Amino acid sequence: MNNQSLKIAIIGPGQVGVTLAKLWSKTGHEIFLGSREPAKAALIASELGQNMQGMGIADAAAAADIILFSFPWYALIDVQREIGKCEGKVIIDCINPITSSGSLALGHKWSAGEEIAQTFPLAKVVKAFNHIYLGHFEDPIFDGSPATAYYCSNSDEAKGIAVQLATEMGFDPVDIGPIKHARYLEPLALLWIQMAFHMGKGADFTFKLVNR
Repeated sequence: MNNQSLKIAIIGPGQVGVTLAKLWSKTGHEIFLGSREPAKAALIASELGQNMQGMGIADAAAAADIILFSFPWYALIDVQREIGKCEGKVIIDCINPITSSGSLALGHKWSAGEEIAQTFPLAKVVKAFNHIYLGHFEDPIFDGSPATAYYCSNSDEAKGIAVQLATEMGFDPVDIGPIKHARYLEPLALLWIQMAFHMGKGADFTFKLVNR
């Protein structure tokens, strides 16, 4: 695969969004941080360095071909009002729809990934990076081999973008099928959270696909 330089909007420059923005800018991609507080986004961008600009949500989405959703699940409708239909764009959904009680707002019969695909029917939605712990983005090697980055989508183009970004970061990307399989991937993320933080295992592990 010939990697291409991408224009990527990060909608929701929190810890996950900012970490991915730093990594993706280092590999030559142009990053647009989109926030409800454009001045704050501009400040973050200036601190992070090259290939990066900060602005409002609508401007960031309009400037990019790829849009990362890394905002809290409850903000989906507000974001949709600002960015419109995103026709022809690739949306990378890394959201886990976790409630304040720690359970999934959706799961097994429906998913955040499917809801986003339904909300943006003219975009190409791929579920990716939601199950990967923040600290693993910069260090994806476990026992000498790369961690698995699962992804799912109905779009080959969106899958290709997920593969490119995951590979550049040092992960082993694995296709798990259509976007409806996000209803399995999102509970996997919750299982990791339960094991890491509620069962005392700690954060230094990952779920890896191992072939015989």
